[in-house]
Amino acid sequence: MGPHPAVAAIRLAVRRVLNDVLTQHARHAVGAGTRAPEPADGPPLVLVACSGGADSMALASALAFEAPKLSVRAGAVTVDHGLQAGSDLRAAEVAARLTALGLDPVETATVRVGRAGGPEAAARDARYGALDAAAERLGAAAVLLGHTRDDQAETVLLGLARGSGIRSLSGMAAVSGAAGRYRRPFLLIDRQTVRKACMVQSLPVWDDPHNADPAYTRSRLRHEGLPALEKALGKGVVEALARTAQLSRDDADALDAWAAEAAAGVRSADGGLECAKLYVLPPAVRRRVLRRAVIEAGSPAGSLFARHIEEVDRLITGWRGQRAINLPGRIQVLRQGGRLVIRQG
Repeated sequence: MGPHPAVAAIRLAVRRVLNDVLTQHARHAVGAGTRAPEPADGPPLVLVACSGGADSMALASALAFEAPKLSVRAGAVTVDHGLQAGSDLRAAEVAARLTALGLDPVETATVRVGRAGGPEAAARDARYGALDAAAERLGAAAVLLGHTRDDQAETVLLGLARGSGIRSLSGMAAVSGAAGRYRRPFLLIDRQTVRKACMVQSLPVWDDPHNADPAYTRSRLRHEGLPALEKALGKGVVEALARTAQLSRDDADALDAWAAEAAAGVRSADGGLECAKLYVLPPAVRRRVLRRAVIEAGSPAGSLFARHIEEVDRLITGWRGQRAINLPGRIQVLRQGGRLVIRQG
């Protein structure tokens, strides 16, 4: 008798990601001048980021089951954000559970959460900083994250609320980070299936009270917004939003590629941007060229919003002698002699 369907689903998702990691690992070895990964190097190490919640515990269990069959080393990192009393003890408990699953190495990273961008963004930045550091130190080929289809739907709705364009509707990528470090095997699996997989395997899970705290935007969306949408539109909302994310990502990737090609053709000899050449580009491509240019000049991408790019775009499409536009990162954009000049303010 085979495993429960929920368990089979999470294992299959992880197996596919591990096969991809192995393929990439072998390709890099060939690129380095060897016919195959050197035995001295050993098999690739894949880490799972685990909070102890149902999503990441299910992911850890699937990794522990599948990795030995594919000759992949499997380890884990749990991050202690220090935001709740006893968080250090809870992190130690999670680490012990991960070790009991057979994962090795298992590390606990303690981080200090700042305030930049709000509590959710600050915690996320601290967490990814710790995961990056652990992956670099341990030489991990990949870090698995337990985001589900429900998380993807929430991310799409949050992007829609920000009004930041099609890229914000793309949600989370299945592969992201430097050299494709981060992998999200569960983006096509719903949260209920993942939780069921934990239950049938008798995996202890910890439900973070922050996930039910209405002070957090994502929590309100999860417990109030999405249920209201499902009540009004039907039970297929989550799946439809996740599908929208993938379609939007495909479109955004194509437009980004077009913009990358167009960027070289609009540069003037002195490094400015030719307004006449920008003007004839489709708006979606032109704005991507502008965004790319101001980020290259030093404007931080995380602080650059659609309204900023719209102001810059008006220097091309609605020129009436406007003054220089100030952007985050002390970047100024002004129009001079038919060119856009982007400089430090």
